[in-house]
Formats: sequence, structure tokens, C-alpha cells
Amino acid sequence: MSHSISNHSYLISSNKKLILLLFVAVAFLNCKNKEEKPDEVIIEESFEEEVVLEPTLEKGCYLYNENGSMINLDIKKSDNPIEGNLTYALAEKDKNTGTFIGEFNDGKLVGIYTFQSEGKESKRQVAFMLEDNQLVEGYGELNEDGTMFQDVNTINYSSTTPLSKTDCEQ
Repeated sequence: MSHSISNHSYLISSNKKLILLLFVAVAFLNCKNKEEKPDEVIIEESFEEEVVLEPTLEKGCYLYNENGSMINLDIKKSDNPIEGNLTYALAEKDKNTGTFIGEFNDGKLVGIYTFQSEGKESKRQVAFMLEDNQLVEGYGELNEDGTMFQDVNTINYSSTTPLSKTDCEQ
């Protein structure tokens, strides 16, 4: 009988070892599967794009006409270089009519105004900022002969004669 108990104990011990071995194998495989297939975590990020609308300079006329003064910029070509005709008829001053050729960048129009005054051709730099569909003329320090701005980045756009977009007179 002792032989039978001994066999029985051996079988129980073997079964325990087998169960333990089986448990370790299953745990190992389970861990290995997790390593190979990590849980997928989906993180949704929302990006709000900040849309900055660049002002658009349109072909056509921009006019100031009040208090006996008139300024008219008739833009014929609205992509760089900008081309048009510019007229100044300021109260109590000679009327100047000429051409404008310039660049429009970051809402600012800067260019050369070539005009006839007192029988001779003159040139000077002019600048406007597009604000609420109006062109506001800018002023700043000029070079020695008064024809160009010393620094276009320091121009002050605070004119009280804004040119409003209007239909061109034929």
C-alpha cells in the first residue's frame, strides 16, 4: 500500500507541476501577445487653424472728394506691380495728374507717383494702407530732396482724407 500511496503522491505532485507549468506557459503567452499587440490608444487632437484674411486690393477707383479737395487713385492692374492713375486736386493747390506704379504687400500699397507739375515731370514715393475697403494715405520722414520716404516701415497711416472704393467715372 505504501507503494500505492507513493505513486498517488507522485501523481498529485506531477499534476501540480503540470498545472503550474501550464499556468506559467499561459501567463507567458498572454504577456507575449500583449507585447506584440499593444492596446491602441487613439488620441484626437483638434487643431484650429487661424485664418488671417489678407486685404485684397481691387481694380477700380478709390476716391476722396470733400472740402474742395479731391484725390483719386484709379487702379488698372491689381496684382504686383500695381499700376494706375493718380490725381491730386487739393484745395488752393495746383492739380497733379500722373501714373502710379507700386507694390501691395501686407495691406500696404507703396509706389512711385510720376506726375506733371508746373510744366515738368516729377516723381515722389506715396504710400497707402488698405483699411475697411478704404485707402488711407501715409506720411513719414522724407529723404533730402523730399521724393522718397527715409524708412517705409515707419510711415504713419493717419490721413484724414481716406479714399473710398467707388465706381469709376467714365
